[in-house]
Amino acid sequence: MHYNCLIVDDEEGLAKVTCEYFQMFDTSCTYVTSARQCEEFLASQEVDVILLDINLADESGFSLCKKIRETYTTPILFISARQSDDDILIALNIGGDDYIKKPYSLSVLLAKVKVILKRIQNSEVYEAGKKREAKVGEDQDTEEISYKNIRINEGAMKIYIGEKEILLKAKEFKLFLCLFQNRNKIVTKDQLFSEVWGDSFFSDGTINVHIRRLREKIEEDPNHPQLIKTIWGTGYMLEV
Repeated sequence: MHYNCLIVDDEEGLAKVTCEYFQMFDTSCTYVTSARQCEEFLASQEVDVILLDINLADESGFSLCKKIRETYTTPILFISARQSDDDILIALNIGGDDYIKKPYSLSVLLAKVKVILKRIQNSEVYEAGKKREAKVGEDQDTEEISYKNIRINEGAMKIYIGEKEILLKAKEFKLFLCLFQNRNKIVTKDQLFSEVWGDSFFSDGTINVHIRRLREKIEEDPNHPQLIKTIWGTGYMLEV
């Protein structure tokens, strides 16, 4: 069976209320109350989005997230009463897509889930279109764009700084491409959320983690970046 959303939370009352609310707005949802139940569920069912609590009775949500990421790319939104920045950074670094603090607003939580579901749907349509295009021009070369010592092959998702090829994950590549296309200009966080993530519902922690990973790959000294500059209170700039 296929569900839009799976809630993994040992607060059964809250999980049940959240499921009922989602279903009122045509979002199929179910819940489990332990890490073991979650693993069993994923082995036999399909789900688009996972809402994962950190403090589960049988296992940490962090540990469960790592296990899920070994096999699945399903978006994971952490839901937790834990408020520290360290918890947020850990959640995002191990594969979480967002971090939502309890107590949460049901309407806001549903809005975040619906945005992800829409992005998945759009991605499926886009991939189908790309496959059709590939059949038409399978052997055509991908054109590169360049500026000074930076070259980008968008079709192959590769960037080169000088002669060095930088290997980036899909989201890191989209983030760098957005900064490159607006090089030497301030790119606001809202603009990055819109162009890279497709919405503005993610937290600042999400973008901070991805910027840090990007700097670690392209900067000589990530602690003193020369390319990706932080414009405090506004956003970022690729200075080349």
